[in-house]
Amino acid sequence: MARIDVMMPQMGESITEGTMSRWMKKVGDAVKRDEPIFEISTDKVDAEIPAPNAGVLAEVLVTEGQTVSVGTVVARIETDASTAASVAVGSKVPPAPEAKAPVSAPAPEPVKAAVPAPAAAATTAAPSAARVNGAPESAEERLQRKSTPLVRKMVEERGLDLGVIPGSGSAGRVTKQDVLSFLESGPASAPVAAPVPAPSTPPRAAPAAPATALPSVPAGTTVAAWEGDRVEPWSKIRKLTADHMVLSRRVSAHVNSLIEVDFTHVASLRKQQKASFAERGVNLTFLAFIVKAVADTLRKHPVVNAAVSGDNTIFRQEINIGLAVALDWGLIVPVIRRADELSLIGIARSIQDLADRARNKRLSPDDVQRGTFTITNPGGFGTFVGTPVINQPQVAILAVGAIEKRPSVVTLPDGSDALGIRTKGMFCLAFDHRIVDGADADRFLADLRHALHHFPEAQG
Repeated sequence: MARIDVMMPQMGESITEGTMSRWMKKVGDAVKRDEPIFEISTDKVDAEIPAPNAGVLAEVLVTEGQTVSVGTVVARIETDASTAASVAVGSKVPPAPEAKAPVSAPAPEPVKAAVPAPAAAATTAAPSAARVNGAPESAEERLQRKSTPLVRKMVEERGLDLGVIPGSGSAGRVTKQDVLSFLESGPASAPVAAPVPAPSTPPRAAPAAPATALPSVPAGTTVAAWEGDRVEPWSKIRKLTADHMVLSRRVSAHVNSLIEVDFTHVASLRKQQKASFAERGVNLTFLAFIVKAVADTLRKHPVVNAAVSGDNTIFRQEINIGLAVALDWGLIVPVIRRADELSLIGIARSIQDLADRARNKRLSPDDVQRGTFTITNPGGFGTFVGTPVINQPQVAILAVGAIEKRPSVVTLPDGSDALGIRTKGMFCLAFDHRIVDGADADRFLADLRHALHHFPEAQG
Protein backbone atom coordinates (compact mmCIF):
# COMPACT_ATOMS: atom_id res chain seq x y z
CA MET A 1 0.00 0.00 0.00
CA ALA A 2 1.37 3.41 -0.93
CA ARG A 3 0.14 6.94 -1.17
CA ILE A 4 1.45 9.31 -3.82
CA ASP A 5 1.52 13.06 -3.26
CA VAL A 6 -0.04 15.17 -6.00
CA MET A 7 1.68 18.56 -6.18
CA MET A 8 0.76 22.00 -7.45
CA PRO A 9 2.90 21.81 -10.61
CA GLN A 10 5.54 24.26 -11.83
CA MET A 11 3.78 25.68 -14.90
CA GLY A 12 6.56 27.99 -16.07
CA GLU A 13 9.74 29.51 -14.75
CA SER A 14 7.98 32.70 -13.59
CA ILE A 15 4.95 30.95 -12.04
CA THR A 16 5.06 30.80 -8.22
CA GLU A 17 1.48 29.87 -7.36
CA GLY A 18 -1.74 28.51 -8.81
CA THR A 19 -5.43 28.65 -8.00
CA MET A 20 -7.45 25.46 -7.73
CA SER A 21 -10.26 26.11 -10.21
CA ARG A 22 -12.09 22.79 -10.22
CA TRP A 23 -11.75 19.23 -9.01
CA MET A 24 -12.65 16.80 -11.78
CA LYS A 25 -12.54 13.82 -9.40
CA LYS A 26 -13.82 13.45 -5.87
CA VAL A 27 -12.44 11.52 -2.93
CA GLY A 28 -12.96 7.80 -3.49
CA ASP A 29 -12.96 7.99 -7.29
CA ALA A 30 -10.68 5.71 -9.24
CA VAL A 31 -8.17 7.54 -11.44
CA LYS A 32 -5.98 6.41 -14.29
CA ARG A 33 -2.43 7.54 -14.89
CA ASP A 34 -2.38 10.78 -16.96
CA GLU A 35 -6.14 11.21 -16.52
CA PRO A 36 -7.03 14.86 -15.68
CA ILE A 37 -8.04 15.12 -12.04
CA PHE A 38 -8.11 18.86 -11.37
CA GLU A 39 -7.92 22.20 -13.15
CA ILE A 40 -5.76 25.15 -12.12
CA SER A 41 -5.47 28.80 -13.10
CA THR A 42 -2.20 30.73 -13.09
CA ASP A 43 -1.08 34.16 -14.24
CA LYS A 44 -0.43 32.65 -17.67
CA VAL A 45 -2.92 29.93 -18.51
CA ASP A 46 -5.69 27.61 -17.33
CA ALA A 47 -4.73 23.95 -17.48
CA GLU A 48 -6.00 20.48 -16.59
CA ILE A 49 -3.51 18.52 -14.50
CA PRO A 50 -3.22 14.73 -14.98
CA ALA A 51 -2.80 12.14 -12.26
CA PRO A 52 0.85 11.06 -11.75
CA ASN A 53 -0.22 7.48 -10.95
CA ALA A 54 -3.22 5.20 -11.24
CA GLY A 55 -5.18 4.44 -8.08
CA VAL A 56 -7.88 6.00 -5.92
CA LEU A 57 -8.10 9.67 -4.92
CA ALA A 58 -7.67 9.28 -1.18
CA GLU A 59 -7.36 12.87 0.06
CA VAL A 60 -8.14 16.35 -1.22
CA LEU A 61 -6.04 18.95 0.61
CA VAL A 62 -6.79 22.12 -1.35
CA THR A 63 -10.31 23.33 -1.99
CA GLU A 64 -11.65 25.00 -5.12
CA GLY A 65 -10.80 28.70 -5.24
CA GLN A 66 -7.78 28.32 -2.95
CA THR A 67 -4.43 29.69 -4.15
CA VAL A 68 -1.28 27.84 -3.08
CA SER A 69 2.41 27.93 -3.92
CA VAL A 70 4.09 25.71 -6.48
CA GLY A 71 5.12 22.42 -4.89
CA THR A 72 2.28 22.36 -2.34
CA VAL A 73 0.67 18.94 -1.89
CA VAL A 74 -2.91 19.35 -3.14
CA ALA A 75 -4.05 15.70 -2.94
CA ARG A 76 -2.92 12.15 -2.34
CA ILE A 77 -3.59 9.07 -4.46
CA GLU A 78 -3.79 5.59 -2.96
CA THR A 79 -2.07 3.32 -5.46
CA ASP A 80 -3.47 0.10 -3.92
CA ALA A 81 -6.96 -0.18 -5.44
CA SER A 82 -7.99 -2.74 -2.78
CA THR A 83 -8.02 0.03 -0.16
CA ALA A 84 -10.66 2.05 -2.02
CA ALA A 85 -13.39 0.96 0.40
CA SER A 86 -11.47 2.37 3.36
CA VAL A 87 -11.10 5.83 1.87
CA ALA A 88 -13.11 8.37 3.81
CA VAL A 89 -15.24 10.24 1.33
CA GLY A 90 -14.70 14.00 1.59
CA SER A 91 -11.78 13.67 4.00
CA LYS A 92 -9.67 16.77 4.18
CA VAL A 93 -6.66 17.84 6.18
CA PRO A 94 -4.91 21.19 6.41
CA PRO A 95 -2.62 21.93 3.46
CA ALA A 96 0.95 20.79 3.78
CA PRO A 97 3.32 23.42 5.20
CA GLU A 98 4.63 25.64 2.45
CA ALA A 99 8.19 25.12 3.65
CA LYS A 100 8.10 21.65 2.07
CA ALA A 101 7.52 23.06 -1.40
CA PRO A 102 11.18 23.43 -2.44
CA VAL A 103 11.87 19.78 -1.59
CA SER A 104 9.28 18.30 -3.94
CA ALA A 105 8.87 21.03 -6.54
CA PRO A 106 10.30 20.26 -9.99
CA ALA A 107 13.44 22.14 -10.83
CA PRO A 108 12.65 25.22 -12.96
CA GLU A 109 14.00 25.42 -16.49
CA PRO A 110 17.11 27.53 -17.02
CA VAL A 111 16.18 31.18 -17.22
CA LYS A 112 16.53 32.38 -20.81
CA ALA A 113 14.95 35.80 -20.41
CA ALA A 114 16.56 38.88 -18.96
CA VAL A 115 15.45 37.93 -15.44
CA PRO A 116 18.45 37.21 -13.17
CA ALA A 117 18.73 33.56 -12.16
CA PRO A 118 18.65 34.27 -8.38
CA ALA A 119 15.34 36.08 -8.80
CA ALA A 120 13.70 33.13 -10.53
CA ALA A 121 14.90 30.79 -7.82
CA ALA A 122 13.72 33.09 -5.06
CA THR A 123 10.15 33.09 -6.31
CA THR A 124 9.81 29.36 -5.68
CA ALA A 125 11.34 29.39 -2.21
CA ALA A 126 9.38 29.41 1.03
CA PRO A 127 8.90 32.81 2.73
CA SER A 128 11.23 31.94 5.57
CA ALA A 129 14.03 30.67 3.34
CA ALA A 130 15.92 33.97 3.43
CA ARG A 131 16.41 33.64 7.20
CA VAL A 132 17.31 29.95 7.47
CA ASN A 133 20.95 30.70 8.25
CA GLY A 134 20.05 33.44 10.71
CA ALA A 135 21.23 36.22 8.43
CA PRO A 136 18.88 39.18 7.96
CA GLU A 137 16.95 39.21 4.71
CA SER A 138 18.31 41.70 2.21
CA ALA A 139 16.06 44.18 0.44
CA GLU A 140 16.71 42.45 -2.89
CA GLU A 141 15.76 39.05 -1.46
CA ARG A 142 12.63 40.51 0.08
CA LEU A 143 11.52 42.11 -3.19
CA GLN A 144 12.17 38.92 -5.16
CA ARG A 145 10.30 36.81 -2.63
CA LYS A 146 7.23 39.02 -2.63
CA SER A 147 6.58 39.13 -6.34
CA THR A 148 6.94 37.52 -9.76
CA PRO A 149 9.25 38.87 -12.48
CA LEU A 150 6.20 40.31 -14.26
CA VAL A 151 5.13 42.27 -11.17
CA ARG A 152 8.67 43.52 -10.56
CA LYS A 153 8.82 44.77 -14.14
CA MET A 154 5.51 46.63 -13.69
CA VAL A 155 6.79 48.23 -10.50
CA GLU A 156 10.14 49.18 -12.04
CA GLU A 157 8.55 50.77 -15.12
CA ARG A 158 6.32 52.95 -12.94
CA GLY A 159 8.99 53.98 -10.45
CA LEU A 160 7.14 52.44 -7.49
CA ASP A 161 8.46 50.94 -4.26
CA LEU A 162 7.42 47.30 -4.05
CA GLY A 163 8.02 47.31 -0.31
CA VAL A 164 5.07 49.63 0.40
CA ILE A 165 2.52 47.80 -1.80
CA PRO A 166 0.33 45.45 0.27
CA GLY A 167 0.37 41.92 -1.12
CA SER A 168 -2.74 39.76 -1.35
CA GLY A 169 -1.11 36.71 -2.95
CA SER A 170 0.16 33.55 -1.32
CA ALA A 171 2.59 34.31 1.56
CA GLY A 172 2.00 38.02 1.06
CA ARG A 173 3.26 38.16 -2.52
CA VAL A 174 2.38 41.26 -4.50
CA THR A 175 0.18 40.45 -7.52
CA LYS A 176 -0.69 42.41 -10.67
CA GLN A 177 -4.02 43.39 -9.10
CA ASP A 178 -2.21 44.73 -6.04
CA VAL A 179 -0.08 46.99 -8.25
CA LEU A 180 -3.13 48.20 -10.19
CA SER A 181 -5.04 48.88 -6.96
CA PHE A 182 -2.06 50.78 -5.58
CA LEU A 183 -1.91 52.92 -8.72
CA GLU A 184 -5.63 53.61 -8.59
CA SER A 185 -5.48 54.66 -4.94
CA GLY A 186 -2.87 57.29 -5.84
CA PRO A 187 0.53 58.05 -4.30
CA ALA A 188 -1.12 59.76 -1.36
CA SER A 189 -2.10 56.40 0.10
CA ALA A 190 1.47 55.13 0.39
CA PRO A 191 2.53 57.16 3.48
CA VAL A 192 -0.55 56.02 5.42
CA ALA A 193 0.66 52.43 5.69
CA ALA A 194 4.37 53.23 5.77
CA PRO A 195 5.99 53.17 9.23
CA VAL A 196 7.78 56.23 10.59
CA PRO A 197 11.50 55.85 9.78
CA ALA A 198 14.02 55.56 12.58
CA PRO A 199 16.12 58.69 13.30
CA SER A 200 19.21 57.00 11.82
CA THR A 201 17.46 56.29 8.53
CA PRO A 202 16.88 59.28 6.28
CA PRO A 203 13.31 59.38 4.97
CA ARG A 204 12.87 58.38 1.36
CA ALA A 205 10.68 60.58 -0.77
CA ALA A 206 7.70 58.92 -2.41
CA PRO A 207 8.28 58.35 -6.13
CA ALA A 208 6.76 61.04 -8.27
CA ALA A 209 4.02 59.99 -10.64
CA PRO A 210 5.05 60.08 -14.30
CA ALA A 211 3.97 63.24 -16.09
CA THR A 212 2.14 61.14 -18.64
CA ALA A 213 0.18 59.07 -16.10
CA LEU A 214 -3.54 58.79 -16.81
CA PRO A 215 -6.12 59.87 -14.20
CA SER A 216 -6.97 57.21 -11.66
CA VAL A 217 -10.14 55.21 -12.22
CA PRO A 218 -12.16 54.10 -9.15
CA ALA A 219 -11.50 50.43 -8.43
CA GLY A 220 -14.06 47.87 -7.37
CA THR A 221 -17.13 49.93 -8.24
CA THR A 222 -20.14 48.34 -6.57
CA VAL A 223 -23.48 48.23 -8.35
CA ALA A 224 -26.62 46.95 -6.68
CA ALA A 225 -28.24 43.86 -8.18
CA TRP A 226 -31.95 44.15 -8.86
CA GLU A 227 -34.56 41.53 -8.20
CA GLY A 228 -34.25 38.75 -10.76
CA ASP A 229 -30.66 39.61 -11.71
CA ARG A 230 -28.04 36.87 -11.81
CA VAL A 231 -24.71 37.71 -10.14
CA GLU A 232 -21.72 35.71 -11.37
CA PRO A 233 -18.29 36.17 -9.73
CA TRP A 234 -15.39 36.66 -12.12
CA SER A 235 -13.25 33.66 -12.88
CA LYS A 236 -9.49 34.00 -12.53
CA ILE A 237 -9.02 34.28 -16.30
CA ARG A 238 -11.68 37.03 -16.43
CA LYS A 239 -9.93 38.95 -13.63
CA LEU A 240 -6.57 38.63 -15.37
CA THR A 241 -8.03 39.79 -18.68
CA ALA A 242 -9.67 42.79 -17.02
CA ASP A 243 -6.44 43.76 -15.25
CA HIS A 244 -4.45 43.36 -18.46
CA MET A 245 -6.83 45.50 -20.51
CA VAL A 246 -6.96 48.31 -17.94
CA LEU A 247 -3.19 48.22 -17.58
CA SER A 248 -2.72 48.42 -21.36
CA ARG A 249 -4.98 51.45 -21.66
CA ARG A 250 -3.02 53.17 -18.88
CA VAL A 251 0.41 52.36 -20.29
CA SER A 252 0.15 52.73 -24.07
CA ALA A 253 -0.92 55.71 -26.17
CA HIS A 254 -3.46 53.88 -28.34
CA VAL A 255 -3.97 55.01 -31.94
CA ASN A 256 -5.87 53.13 -34.66
CA SER A 257 -5.32 52.98 -38.42
CA LEU A 258 -7.64 51.12 -40.80
CA ILE A 259 -7.10 49.79 -44.30
CA GLU A 260 -9.22 47.77 -46.73
CA VAL A 261 -7.70 44.63 -48.23
CA ASP A 262 -8.80 42.84 -51.40
CA PHE A 263 -8.74 39.08 -50.68
CA THR A 264 -9.94 37.99 -54.12
CA HIS A 265 -6.51 36.63 -55.09
CA VAL A 266 -6.05 34.91 -51.71
CA ALA A 267 -9.55 33.42 -51.97
CA SER A 268 -8.60 31.91 -55.32
CA LEU A 269 -5.40 30.41 -53.90
CA ARG A 270 -7.28 29.04 -50.92
CA LYS A 271 -9.85 27.38 -53.17
CA GLN A 272 -7.07 25.75 -55.20
CA GLN A 273 -5.10 24.48 -52.20
CA LYS A 274 -7.77 23.69 -49.61
CA ALA A 275 -8.35 20.08 -50.71
CA SER A 276 -4.64 19.19 -50.74
CA PHE A 277 -4.19 20.71 -47.28
CA ALA A 278 -7.21 18.77 -46.00
CA GLU A 279 -5.64 15.52 -47.22
CA ARG A 280 -2.78 16.25 -44.80
CA GLY A 281 -5.21 16.96 -41.96
CA VAL A 282 -4.88 20.74 -42.09
CA ASN A 283 -7.68 23.26 -42.51
CA LEU A 284 -6.53 26.14 -44.73
CA THR A 285 -8.17 29.37 -43.53
CA PHE A 286 -7.82 33.01 -44.51
CA LEU A 287 -6.11 33.52 -41.14
CA ALA A 288 -3.19 31.33 -42.21
CA PHE A 289 -2.52 33.61 -45.19
CA ILE A 290 -2.81 36.68 -42.96
CA VAL A 291 -0.39 35.33 -40.34
CA LYS A 292 2.14 34.43 -43.05
CA ALA A 293 1.87 37.89 -44.63
CA VAL A 294 2.10 39.63 -41.23
CA ALA A 295 5.20 37.64 -40.23
CA ASP A 296 6.98 38.46 -43.49
CA THR A 297 5.99 42.14 -43.29
CA LEU A 298 7.09 42.55 -39.66
CA ARG A 299 10.66 41.75 -40.69
CA LYS A 300 10.60 44.93 -42.81
CA HIS A 301 9.07 47.03 -40.00
CA PRO A 302 10.93 46.20 -36.76
CA VAL A 303 9.38 49.08 -34.80
CA VAL A 304 6.00 47.31 -35.00
CA ASN A 305 7.62 44.14 -33.61
CA ALA A 306 9.02 45.86 -30.55
CA ALA A 307 8.46 46.55 -26.85
CA VAL A 308 8.96 49.54 -24.57
CA SER A 309 11.21 49.27 -21.50
CA GLY A 310 11.34 52.53 -19.58
CA ASP A 311 12.87 55.07 -21.94
CA ASN A 312 14.20 52.36 -24.27
CA THR A 313 12.81 50.49 -27.26
CA ILE A 314 13.50 46.76 -27.51
CA PHE A 315 13.49 45.58 -31.13
CA ARG A 316 12.61 41.90 -30.99
CA GLN A 317 14.66 39.60 -33.19
CA GLU A 318 12.10 36.82 -32.99
CA ILE A 319 8.76 37.18 -34.75
CA ASN A 320 6.25 35.39 -32.53
CA ILE A 321 2.62 35.90 -33.52
CA GLY A 322 -0.05 35.68 -30.81
CA LEU A 323 -3.58 34.68 -31.84
CA ALA A 324 -6.47 35.78 -29.64
CA VAL A 325 -8.78 32.79 -29.09
CA ALA A 326 -12.27 33.35 -27.69
CA LEU A 327 -13.31 30.60 -25.29
CA ASP A 328 -16.53 30.04 -23.37
CA TRP A 329 -14.72 30.94 -20.14
CA GLY A 330 -12.57 33.84 -21.37
CA LEU A 331 -9.89 35.00 -23.78
CA ILE A 332 -6.42 33.52 -24.27
CA VAL A 333 -3.58 34.31 -26.69
CA PRO A 334 -1.42 31.32 -27.69
CA VAL A 335 1.72 32.14 -29.67
CA ILE A 336 3.17 30.83 -32.94
CA ARG A 337 6.93 30.96 -32.38
CA ARG A 338 9.20 32.18 -35.20
CA ALA A 339 6.27 32.46 -37.57
CA ASP A 340 8.46 34.05 -40.26
CA GLU A 341 10.38 30.78 -40.56
CA LEU A 342 7.27 28.66 -41.21
CA SER A 343 5.65 27.78 -44.53
CA LEU A 344 1.96 28.36 -45.15
CA ILE A 345 1.08 24.80 -44.20
CA GLY A 346 3.26 25.06 -41.09
CA ILE A 347 1.37 28.16 -40.00
CA ALA A 348 -2.02 26.60 -40.80
CA ARG A 349 -1.09 23.51 -38.78
CA SER A 350 0.08 25.66 -35.83
CA ILE A 351 -3.15 27.69 -35.84
CA GLN A 352 -5.23 24.52 -35.78
CA ASP A 353 -3.14 22.89 -33.05
CA LEU A 354 -3.09 25.93 -30.74
CA ALA A 355 -6.82 26.58 -31.15
CA ASP A 356 -7.69 22.95 -30.40
CA ARG A 357 -5.46 22.79 -27.33
CA ALA A 358 -6.75 26.14 -26.07
CA ARG A 359 -10.36 24.93 -26.22
CA ASN A 360 -9.42 21.67 -24.47
CA LYS A 361 -7.27 23.42 -21.83
CA ARG A 362 -4.14 21.64 -22.98
CA LEU A 363 -1.93 24.70 -23.42
CA SER A 364 1.23 25.07 -21.38
CA PRO A 365 2.51 28.44 -20.10
CA ASP A 366 5.20 28.36 -22.78
CA ASP A 367 2.44 28.37 -25.41
CA VAL A 368 1.22 31.82 -24.31
CA GLN A 369 4.51 33.60 -23.65
CA ARG A 370 7.09 35.56 -25.67
CA GLY A 371 4.61 36.97 -28.18
CA THR A 372 5.87 39.99 -30.14
CA PHE A 373 2.73 40.89 -32.13
CA THR A 374 -0.93 39.86 -31.79
CA ILE A 375 -3.73 39.20 -34.27
CA THR A 376 -7.38 39.12 -33.21
CA ASN A 377 -10.10 37.95 -35.57
CA PRO A 378 -13.50 39.44 -34.69
CA GLY A 379 -14.45 38.99 -38.35
CA GLY A 380 -14.98 35.32 -37.60
CA PHE A 381 -18.23 36.40 -35.92
CA GLY A 382 -19.22 38.67 -38.81
CA THR A 383 -17.89 41.91 -37.31
CA PHE A 384 -17.01 44.47 -39.99
CA VAL A 385 -13.97 45.67 -38.03
CA GLY A 386 -12.82 46.06 -34.41
CA THR A 387 -10.53 48.46 -32.53
CA PRO A 388 -8.51 46.20 -30.22
CA VAL A 389 -6.50 46.88 -27.07
CA ILE A 390 -2.74 46.32 -27.31
CA ASN A 391 -1.48 43.12 -25.69
CA GLN A 392 1.23 44.34 -23.32
CA PRO A 393 4.21 44.56 -23.49
CA GLN A 394 3.81 44.57 -27.27
CA VAL A 395 3.30 47.81 -29.21
CA ALA A 396 0.76 46.76 -31.86
CA ILE A 397 -2.19 44.46 -32.48
CA LEU A 398 -4.08 43.75 -35.71
CA ALA A 399 -7.85 43.21 -35.83
CA VAL A 400 -9.17 41.32 -38.86
CA GLY A 401 -12.71 42.15 -39.94
CA ALA A 402 -15.16 39.93 -41.78
CA ILE A 403 -13.88 38.74 -45.18
CA GLU A 404 -16.81 38.66 -47.59
CA LYS A 405 -17.89 39.49 -51.12
CA ARG A 406 -18.70 43.17 -51.64
CA PRO A 407 -19.50 45.41 -54.61
CA SER A 408 -16.41 47.25 -55.77
CA VAL A 409 -15.19 49.50 -58.58
CA VAL A 410 -12.91 47.54 -60.91
CA THR A 411 -10.83 48.75 -63.85
CA LEU A 412 -11.38 46.85 -67.07
CA PRO A 413 -8.56 46.01 -69.53
CA ASP A 414 -9.53 48.97 -71.72
CA GLY A 415 -9.07 51.36 -68.78
CA SER A 416 -12.76 51.95 -68.13
CA ASP A 417 -14.35 51.43 -64.72
CA ALA A 418 -17.23 49.16 -63.80
CA LEU A 419 -18.88 47.68 -60.74
CA GLY A 420 -17.69 44.20 -59.85
CA ILE A 421 -17.77 41.71 -56.99
CA ARG A 422 -14.59 41.38 -54.94
CA THR A 423 -13.76 39.51 -51.72
CA LYS A 424 -12.70 42.16 -49.24
CA GLY A 425 -12.01 42.73 -45.56
CA MET A 426 -10.94 45.51 -43.20
CA PHE A 427 -7.82 45.59 -41.06
CA CYS A 428 -7.46 47.78 -37.97
CA LEU A 429 -4.00 48.24 -36.49
CA ALA A 430 -3.91 49.54 -32.92
CA PHE A 431 -0.41 50.81 -32.12
CA ASP A 432 1.47 52.49 -29.29
CA HIS A 433 2.14 56.06 -30.40
CA ARG A 434 4.99 56.37 -27.90
CA ILE A 435 7.32 54.64 -30.35
CA VAL A 436 5.22 53.83 -33.44
CA ASP A 437 4.50 56.93 -35.49
CA GLY A 438 1.48 57.14 -37.76
CA ALA A 439 3.69 56.92 -40.83
CA ASP A 440 5.30 53.74 -39.48
CA ALA A 441 1.90 52.14 -38.93
CA ASP A 442 0.58 53.21 -42.32
CA ARG A 443 3.64 51.91 -44.16
CA PHE A 444 3.28 48.59 -42.36
CA LEU A 445 -0.39 48.32 -43.34
CA ALA A 446 0.35 49.29 -46.95
CA ASP A 447 3.07 46.64 -47.23
CA LEU A 448 0.82 44.06 -45.57
CA ARG A 449 -1.95 44.78 -48.05
CA HIS A 450 0.51 44.54 -50.95
CA ALA A 451 1.77 41.17 -49.61
CA LEU A 452 -1.79 39.79 -49.60
CA HIS A 453 -2.69 41.23 -52.99
CA HIS A 454 0.37 39.52 -54.48
CA PHE A 455 0.56 36.43 -52.28
CA PRO A 456 2.81 33.76 -53.89
CA GLU A 457 1.38 30.43 -54.90
CA ALA A 458 0.94 28.21 -51.84
CA GLN A 459 3.76 25.69 -51.71
CA GLY A 460 2.59 23.55 -48.81
